[in-house]
Amino acid sequence: MKFTLLTHFKELDKRSNTGQLVLDVLGDAAEQLRWDRLSPPAGLVAEIEAGGVALVYPGSADEECDDDLSDISRFILIDGTWHEARKIFQRSPYLRRVRRVSIKPAGVSQYNLRKNQKDACLCTAECVIELLKSTGRGEEAERLYERFLAFIRPPGAMRGAAMGR
Repeated sequence: MKFTLLTHFKELDKRSNTGQLVLDVLGDAAEQLRWDRLSPPAGLVAEIEAGGVALVYPGSADEECDDDLSDISRFILIDGTWHEARKIFQRSPYLRRVRRVSIKPAGVSQYNLRKNQKDACLCTAECVIELLKSTGRGEEAERLYERFLAFIRPPGAMRGAAMGR
C-alpha cells in the first residue's frame, strides 16, 4: 500500500504542513508529488486508469462514498488547505475519475497550527493515521501519531509557539 500526497506548491515550504511527517515515518510507502494543473503526473494518471487507487476526499451529501478499503493499493491525499484542496480537485479532471473514500474520524482534529480550522476536518497526517488504522497497520499509525503529537503545539500553548519538527 502506498500513500501519494498531491501537494499544493504553497504547502511545500510551510512549517505547519504535516505531509512531511507522513513521508518521514512511512518512508518508501509514501511519496509527495507537486500538483501542477497543466502537467498531471503521468505515472499517477496511469495507475488511476489501471484501478486500485482511491482519493481520500469528502463526497457530497447525496453521493455515496465507498468504505471498503481492501482492494486499494494506493491512497491519494490532496495535501493543502481545504480551500486549496477544493481548487485542486475541481481543476484536475483525472481526480474526478478516481474512486473516492471518506474518513469517519472517531474524534475531532487535534491539529492546532493554523487559524480557522474546522473540528470535523483532519489534517494530512491525521487522515493517514486513520487510514493506517482502518487497514490494520496499527503500529505505523501509532508511530505517526506520536510524531504528530510532538509536532503540534501542546494544548493551551500560545499561537506562534515553537513546533517540534
